[in-house]
Amino acid sequence: MKFDSPATTNPIDRGRVIGIPHDRIDGAAKVTGTAPYAYERHDAAPNAVYGWIVGSAIAKGRISAMDLRAAQAAPGVLGIVTHQNAGPLGKGDMNTAHLLGGPQIEHYEQAVALVIADTLENARDAARLVRIDYAPDKGRFDLAAERDRAAPPSGGFGGPADTRVGDFDGAFAKAAVKIDQSYTTPDQSHAMLEPHATTASWNGDRLTLWTANQMVAWNVGEIATTLKIPKENVRIVAPFIGGGFGAKLFLRADALLAALGARQVGRPVKVALARPQIPNNTTHRPATIQRIRIGADSNGVIDAIAHEVWSGDLPGGGAETAAQQTRLLYRGANRLTAHRLAVLDLPEGNAMRAPGEAVGLLALEAAMDELAEACGVDPVELRIRNDVQYDPEAGPQRPFSSRKLVECLRLGAERFGWNRRNPKPGQVRDGRWRIGMGVATAFRNNLVMKSGARIGVDAGGRVIVETDMTDIGTGSYTILAQTAAEMLGVPLDAVTVRLGDSRFPVSAGSGGQWGANSSTAGVYAAAAALRTKLAEKAGFPADKALFEDGLVRLGNQSQPLAQLAGREGLWAEDSMDYGDLAKRYAQATFGAHFCEVGVDIDTAEVRIRRMGGAFAAGRILNPKSARSQVIGAMTMGAGAALMEELVVDKRFGFFVNHDMAEYLVPVHADIPEQDVLFVEELDDKSSPMKAKGVGELGICGAGAAVANAIYNATGIRLRDYPLTIDRILGASSGHRVA
Repeated sequence: MKFDSPATTNPIDRGRVIGIPHDRIDGAAKVTGTAPYAYERHDAAPNAVYGWIVGSAIAKGRISAMDLRAAQAAPGVLGIVTHQNAGPLGKGDMNTAHLLGGPQIEHYEQAVALVIADTLENARDAARLVRIDYAPDKGRFDLAAERDRAAPPSGGFGGPADTRVGDFDGAFAKAAVKIDQSYTTPDQSHAMLEPHATTASWNGDRLTLWTANQMVAWNVGEIATTLKIPKENVRIVAPFIGGGFGAKLFLRADALLAALGARQVGRPVKVALARPQIPNNTTHRPATIQRIRIGADSNGVIDAIAHEVWSGDLPGGGAETAAQQTRLLYRGANRLTAHRLAVLDLPEGNAMRAPGEAVGLLALEAAMDELAEACGVDPVELRIRNDVQYDPEAGPQRPFSSRKLVECLRLGAERFGWNRRNPKPGQVRDGRWRIGMGVATAFRNNLVMKSGARIGVDAGGRVIVETDMTDIGTGSYTILAQTAAEMLGVPLDAVTVRLGDSRFPVSAGSGGQWGANSSTAGVYAAAAALRTKLAEKAGFPADKALFEDGLVRLGNQSQPLAQLAGREGLWAEDSMDYGDLAKRYAQATFGAHFCEVGVDIDTAEVRIRRMGGAFAAGRILNPKSARSQVIGAMTMGAGAALMEELVVDKRFGFFVNHDMAEYLVPVHADIPEQDVLFVEELDDKSSPMKAKGVGELGICGAGAAVANAIYNATGIRLRDYPLTIDRILGASSGHRVA
């Protein structure tokens, strides 16, 4: 099915199942421990053995010698995989560094060996006996030091590195009010609950990977390319994934080395990265330096806006696209955005929940707050004055498909009690706490991807959905079941959903906030094809048949789905492909974050007292799971504002705080109250579902609202994240925050 014109009225609009806050259909399996995750597939590989990855002890250089004798002689050891015996390997397009290092070393903790043993403990203990001599080279580990040598990214950017509209320099020079500030964000870790893990098994020349991976089809191709085997010889199974946030978009070392280990020892092999290995062995969100300049009139109306970004990655890597939202978010006839990429020898930087906007809005929305103060305009009103209903770089000929930012700001402010905010910083006190409120806009592009599904009705009238779509804790099982139930007129409990298997039709996968809208549209397409088959079998015109209560109806005639399916069942398969609507219309999701903080007058401890937000993201397919997604994203945004930072050892090139004891993330007690409001919206140019993504929108801008609230509480403006106690105290010259 091709979606190339705005959606009209369709079965989804009935809203009998779609749009209802259903419990997640996979919830019981997860809370009872019966949902099989990648490392737990004992049923699929009952005779599996265990692998332990040995990581490089240097960040750059070469392996000069390896001594495996002690490890090979250790109890239970069955084999050791290294670059010397792995055989010829290719390299996929989605990894910057090689997943198995040697003799060249590209980053610290790069996998250089896999020790395989009969138990996990024996594999771990033997791995400590591997002796490796290195010839280290000098590396580059400091973004600030490499800033002047940064260059425009060469590829993989998804758009131009730089954009320029009008005469920014001239307009900025003439502006009545100017903001020119720099902001920094640190390297960050995904810190998902489930580590990278894989169980691998060979049957002849065919490989099966039970693995924690967000994009099944992508990684069938990646593992086939790396192992130099046909794609049809690879099966990936990933029905349950314990979080990813982008860390599991791509093939990682656990999957490759499990496959190599299983091939070497002739038995299934389980490999999981230990938590301290993950930050340095896998990917992370790269640090940024951002300069923002805004020129406005005395009323705060923007005429000139520029956003320049510096980030770093390994040779051949990509830039953090932190100026993306600035191209689309606010008015201004004169505009400039630029991205520069420095070569760093740190572990790979790559996608983490809302790449680009999540860190770009930490800077942009703080700068907007500074502009509001400079103009003497309320921060909410300032954003409303600079709303624009079309792509400001392209002009009115490319309007937004839907844009309810102003509604989000107004409704969110009213619900949060923004009118009680004192605009003068440092004036509100509650005992020993200075109290402040902050606001920030939420923005995330709406992306769609081709997505397919297979759907059938069995002899008992049960509807079955099959697609390689994944559920990374986001609720995919439930919204796909809701879509099928709505389309075929059956209750939700009459639908079975099977996900995460490369034998199923290729879906959009989970990433970039495209998963829910795209994958449900794929099920919509397959269900539409099945509706036609069922109607024709009943002798009804497909465009006039009604599907409800497990029946196909036309007038006073009806036939049960089970009867039409017959003993063999009836199946249909289709995919949703997209035309050029995304080129003709700017498509994005919007919202407004509000935050109230308390800052201790002596210790500068920051406590978030409450957070709230209003969000417009098209049709909300399941308000219950969508709310959970936004709450989780807001929590991650708070973490980015206050505590999350991978600390770089600039001498040796690794992240020092590589475990959950020292890489700090928020917990329940850190945010006692969160409120989420969805603004009613249908976007007929996004998909037949009239939905958009929402999973990443909630992180975008959340941290800036925290930062702006801290300023309102204290009068201290910090521009280097995270906003830790020492930085607040330093900015207040060590005195009381008063």
